[in-house]
Amino acid sequence: MPSNLGLAHFWQQGDIVTHSVAILLLVLSIASWSLTITRFFQQLRFNRTMDGVFASFWGADSIGVALDKIEREDKTGVFAGLAQAGVQAAQAHQRHADRGIGAGVNLSETVTRALRSQIVRSQVGIESGLTFLASVGATAPFIGLFGTVWGIYHALVALSGSSQVVLDKVAGPVGEALIMTAAGLFVAIPAVLAYNALTRANRLIFAQLDGFAHDLHAYLTTGVHLPAVTGQAASARLVPVPAAA
Repeated sequence: MPSNLGLAHFWQQGDIVTHSVAILLLVLSIASWSLTITRFFQQLRFNRTMDGVFASFWGADSIGVALDKIEREDKTGVFAGLAQAGVQAAQAHQRHADRGIGAGVNLSETVTRALRSQIVRSQVGIESGLTFLASVGATAPFIGLFGTVWGIYHALVALSGSSQVVLDKVAGPVGEALIMTAAGLFVAIPAVLAYNALTRANRLIFAQLDGFAHDLHAYLTTGVHLPAVTGQAASARLVPVPAAA
């Protein structure tokens, strides 16, 4: 009897609905694991980038050199893109402050808008895939449960023509149908754990990005930078932003 309770027997006894549910869960599992591994290595790049990108930027002698350094150090492009957006906005305001539709906007508001827009674009890229993981974690158990219910219904229909119900004939199909519930949980639990871990990691990235944006805004609007570096001293070498770097 044990030979009749394996996955192969379950697959042979299943119909197109149970096969479709099993294939769907397999696809969701592969996709969620692939996305989790990809985002894990992306997070490692962010961690390595944040170790030296701020020191290289604020330690430069001019804003042009600072942009070159942060572009080389920032493998993710997030912090370099924020610095470029802020500097370009400041330079554009200085060149066109007296004409155009933005003539009445001051430098601080211009830089703030540019930095905020760049942060939103970066946030979209950083959070890509999290919605999929959350959806998998929320729906996979119900997909597996649907497969279980359908499998039990399919087994009961197959036994409906029998004159008497034998426990062995019922336990096998029902046990095999319950495999779908276990498969749904197997897909959902790693997706939920990965979503929670990546969400927490993203909060740390956004905190660093927000702090860099505030420092950058203060420097571009006042020409002064007071770095908030924990555990080590740092000196500002940058000079005020010229009209053209």
